[in-house]
Amino acid sequence: MARKKKINRGFWAWLGRMRRRAMRWVWRILLAFLAVVFLAVLVFRFIDPPLTYLTLMEERRLGSISQDWVEFEDLASVMPRSVVAAEDANFCLHWGFDMGAIREAVASGAERGASTITQQVVKNVYLWPARRWDRKALEAIVTPIVELVWPKRRILEVYLNVAEFGEGVFGVEAAAKQYFGVKASALSAEQAALLSAVLPNPKARSVKNPTTFMANRARSIIDGAATIQADGRAFCFED
Repeated sequence: MARKKKINRGFWAWLGRMRRRAMRWVWRILLAFLAVVFLAVLVFRFIDPPLTYLTLMEERRLGSISQDWVEFEDLASVMPRSVVAAEDANFCLHWGFDMGAIREAVASGAERGASTITQQVVKNVYLWPARRWDRKALEAIVTPIVELVWPKRRILEVYLNVAEFGEGVFGVEAAAKQYFGVKASALSAEQAALLSAVLPNPKARSVKNPTTFMANRARSIIDGAATIQADGRAFCFED
């Protein structure tokens, strides 16, 4: 009987050691993963992403794409305001997740409306577009790290340079040249609003042939861009 108790105590002691060893390895793997993510985010804080999953896939499918990187300082000032008004009006007020928009989206049953510009940057630059739980989990991990490491202006700059504005057209510089024959620095309020209006669905919406909905949406974006400038919600990316 004593021998049996001794064996049982030995087994539970061994099991405890194995559990502690496993937990140490789990923590080591988790810390290594977070270190790799932090390094990847830090690198693109200073270096422009050379490609994304979507640009790579579209280049393979189409044979070529249009994309010209433009610095934030070389953008028409109305363009960042327009895209913020269209996609994420509280961009300067949140840390990557707009909790108010998330609650409204859940309450209404809408799938779109809760994703911030930062989340879209993370999805475009580091992840892939599929709506899977593992991609969403990674997005939730990487988004606050991007907000921590990148200034808001950098987030907007990257977003406007990697966003798809039409089939094979990536970035606002290529879109401005393609649709209006001007550089991104020369975009008017109307042109910036039209470009921003296609972002939710660039393959279904057209800048060249805007529908009535698109025209109305563009007018709403013009008003929204003026509003966020007037009420101070553009403070984090404007001097």
